[in-house]
Amino acid sequence: MSINSESEIAANLQIGPTDRGMVRIYVEAEGVDLPLDFDPEEAEEIAEELLAAAEAARSMGAPSPGAGKGEKPRKPRR
Repeated sequence: MSINSESEIAANLQIGPTDRGMVRIYVEAEGVDLPLDFDPEEAEEIAEELLAAAEAARSMGAPSPGAGKGEKPRKPRR
């Protein structure tokens, strides 16, 4: 599977600090519980990569979910 491969897998995503000073990205899907812990500097790098990817996607003119249908784009569940 690659970045451009579509999938029908649904997952929940949670992001937050842990009691040990780490940032956790927690992915939950059917049969999968995946906690990913990062130190704050790594988390900032990931955040920068997400922002850069969002900007690149915008520049490609990719329509937002619900765009043109009178709906507001939906944010991912956390």
